[in-house]
Amino acid sequence: MNAWQASSPYSAVGVYISGSFRGCAQPNLTASWVTSQTAAGWRLFPIDVGRQAPCTNYSLKMATAKSQGVTAAAGAVTAASGLGIPAGSAIYSDIEAYTSTASCKASVLSYLSGWTERLHSSGYLSGFYSSAASGIKDAAAEYDNSAYTRVDHLFYAWWNGAADTDTGTYVPSSYWSGHQRIHQYAGEVTESYGGYSINIDRDYLDVGNGSTPTPTCTGANLDFTSYTTVQSGSTGDRVKAAQCLLKAAGFDPGTPDGIFGPATTAAARNFQAGKGLTADGVVGAKTWTALLSRGSTPTVQSGSTGEAVTRLQRALTAALGRTVSVDGVFGSGTAQAARDYQSSRGLSADGIVGPATWGSLQAGK
Repeated sequence: MNAWQASSPYSAVGVYISGSFRGCAQPNLTASWVTSQTAAGWRLFPIDVGRQAPCTNYSLKMATAKSQGVTAAAGAVTAASGLGIPAGSAIYSDIEAYTSTASCKASVLSYLSGWTERLHSSGYLSGFYSSAASGIKDAAAEYDNSAYTRVDHLFYAWWNGAADTDTGTYVPSSYWSGHQRIHQYAGEVTESYGGYSINIDRDYLDVGNGSTPTPTCTGANLDFTSYTTVQSGSTGDRVKAAQCLLKAAGFDPGTPDGIFGPATTAAARNFQAGKGLTADGVVGAKTWTALLSRGSTPTVQSGSTGEAVTRLQRALTAALGRTVSVDGVFGSGTAQAARDYQSSRGLSADGIVGPATWGSLQAGK
């Protein structure tokens, strides 16, 4: 890496961080390696290789596509976090070329919907790698279809030898046009720099520096002075908020309509089971706390501002059973609430919300 950094024209490299279908176990891929390479000037684009389209001959294929996309994204988030790849980064799902049919296309886009929603719930952006002529073309064809959650970035294989981000007839130029493209324009080329030869695929990147994804839980008010228990038969704005949060977490209650029916009960049970909570389908204080605190876990403290503080204030309101002002500003009231929560959960009561406090909140404690 040092030799190529010094003498090659390249400054970014794709890294397979997760997925049971990637080519090797990557034993040398560690957080310290990531730190040293990025410090040396390399930029990394993380890739997950998991289930493939059902219309291929691969042994690992999609079946329950959306839920499998959620599972894949959860694994990718764990891997990225462990490697020190921060929230706001795009993680790319590698789905190799396939011969598209209507059912195969639907499976791929459902998988990507689950992938995207789960990544967003943890503060990451979603990327999609595929052949321009199959997966990428299919994603572009449903760009405005609300039945699917659109990915944030494209990484497309089109070996035309052109180092640019033109997509030809595969994708309209106005789609994913805001620094959201990587073009793999040549493949299986051996190059030598600094005395080291590597067989590579050549990529041309036009991507941003990373950002927090647009929240997937839109169209519902999430700010309440109390998060009272809602369950089968309940109606109203709190039910709609719970439905929106469940959907954003990858547990689909159907369209958030403010009516707590069987689909919402099932989604709540599945979410609770994943958190180790009592899976009764009733959204009470513990489930509210886990839902509201979901996402990235930066250390926040007195003087901090932003979306993470807003999530913290909502979660503390649910966990403590008292109103914490939701304004996105970590002031004295939030600091006291954080200390009270930490003290009551056996944590160091310093008012600084770091990994231990976030972990407790996200576990519904």
